[in-house]
Amino acid sequence: MGIVVENPGILTTVQDEGRFGYQQFGVSPAGPMDTQSFYLANILVGNKRSEGVLEMTFQGPTLRFEKDIIVAITGGDLKATLNGEPAPMYQAFLVHAGDVLSFGMISGNGRIGYLAFAGGLDIPLVMGSKSTLMRNNLGGVHGRKLEKGDVIGFANPKTELPNMELRKLEPEVFPKNEITLRVVTGPQDSEFTEKELKRFFWYGAEITNEFDRMGCRLKREEPVQHKGDGNIISDGIAFGSIQVPSNGQPIIMLADRQSTGGYTKIGTVIAVDLPKLAQSVPGYKVRFIRVGIELAQNLYIRRLQQFKSLEKQLGQR
Repeated sequence: MGIVVENPGILTTVQDEGRFGYQQFGVSPAGPMDTQSFYLANILVGNKRSEGVLEMTFQGPTLRFEKDIIVAITGGDLKATLNGEPAPMYQAFLVHAGDVLSFGMISGNGRIGYLAFAGGLDIPLVMGSKSTLMRNNLGGVHGRKLEKGDVIGFANPKTELPNMELRKLEPEVFPKNEITLRVVTGPQDSEFTEKELKRFFWYGAEITNEFDRMGCRLKREEPVQHKGDGNIISDGIAFGSIQVPSNGQPIIMLADRQSTGGYTKIGTVIAVDLPKLAQSVPGYKVRFIRVGIELAQNLYIRRLQQFKSLEKQLGQR
């Protein structure tokens, strides 16, 4: 056995790295909203970075453990407690059978938390992934968010890991009130005048309440103006694509995005900045900075190198 869900929280799902290779068939990748926190959680418990975890949004679950296992919590601070006492963040620690791990509401530092289990979760693969895609009822636990009474087993539970004393990081402090996102323009930036492109980067926007795993709708005082009507022949959508529909109010597409779309895309938020957006809440201001694809790729490679360095330090590879 593994864990029993005594309280599911607001939105708790199983997510691994994602379901790739199926967008051509209308199936989106899903996967973690905050890839940085997701990868770190798995590294701390000695898993492959791609292993399935629990992603918890706004309010986390209450879980009763039926077997000993090492776990780690990363991402937004959801006020985790173990048997009523504060549980550590960004640190691998041992949980025993009978223990109860509870999460509360967001505390002002982020909004999404991750819980990784040493050895992984016993969740069947659907199209090569454990990730929950709720709108298609795929993956995870019956293709939905967790519910009270759900039981999830452990794949290969571990109670010992090398270098346990080193499996501790400084908790992430997420930006508050305003975030800055770097953007590579395209592929339909030609549908906007150069003046309008400059206005897009000069003026900020605000995150609205229409913000979920599919996308984040922004509000601008001055809508973005197209050369035409803002419609295109539908094409593929990437994580971070910024669609601009005919009303001129941008939408940043996220983990559960639709596979294709027919609105112009003015640019794409670079991968290393997406966690900042994922950990933001409605009302935050957003500023955009225009960067080139070479910088975006170099920053991504640097992040991968940091992960590999941490894994080597912990004796995992």
